[in-house]
Amino acid sequence: MKIENLRKIGRELYFEIGEIRLRPYAEESIGKGAGGDRTFPIDKKAEDIIIGALEALGEPLSIVSEELGTREINGSGRRVLIDPIDGSKNAISGVPFYCSSIAVADGDTIGSISLSYVINLLTGDEFWAEKRKGAFFNGERINTQGDDVFNLVAYEAQNPGGDIPKIMRLLGEARRTRCLGATALDLAYLAYGSVSVFVSPAPSRSFDFAGGWLLVKEAGGVFTDTAGNSIENIEAGLDRSAPLLASGNRALHERALRLLHE
Repeated sequence: MKIENLRKIGRELYFEIGEIRLRPYAEESIGKGAGGDRTFPIDKKAEDIIIGALEALGEPLSIVSEELGTREINGSGRRVLIDPIDGSKNAISGVPFYCSSIAVADGDTIGSISLSYVINLLTGDEFWAEKRKGAFFNGERINTQGDDVFNLVAYEAQNPGGDIPKIMRLLGEARRTRCLGATALDLAYLAYGSVSVFVSPAPSRSFDFAGGWLLVKEAGGVFTDTAGNSIENIEAGLDRSAPLLASGNRALHERALRLLHE
């Protein structure tokens, strides 16, 4: 599998889903996905597009997807982590910030991810990364923030009452903060240099951050759990695994860790 295969999937997603991107989607849940969250029609439509395109490649693949769970395609092969719609609650509410995320791993851990792709389904902007080849935005090489100023700290709060107090010291040091509701896009914009630090104090599932992990690493950023431990040995599966901290560079990361643990 190559980046062009993922970009082709992205173009189909943008054509099929992006064409009505400024209207709220149906809010009726159609069940629960394997990841435990409610599944909405937009999630199912995006997943069907991605799975169908992967099947058409004819390669042996092991799928890990938020809605579907796990499935072998054409026999067991490279692991593909899919979040069909990251930010589906934004999508059903008419909030224009959501994406699709795909990551391909050569093994069964986060550290074995070798390809990643994130598409902003509102704008069609594409972010992708290849291990040891860099990170890209619409074909142009990108890099994370270079200085140690907390220009913008983005965060995810699954349970605001419990999560936000844990990160208040970090948020209080930022010039600006944002809770945008789509982890993969938060991480993509961190790789792009727009976000200084991203923090998610509650444990996240690997398909939530898999695409963003390689983008951040290849763009020059630092990505650990909120204790500063590597997440590279975390299994690329369905379970919630670790709270996340990603930063544009080592200096930003060390400042963020100090604030989180003071």
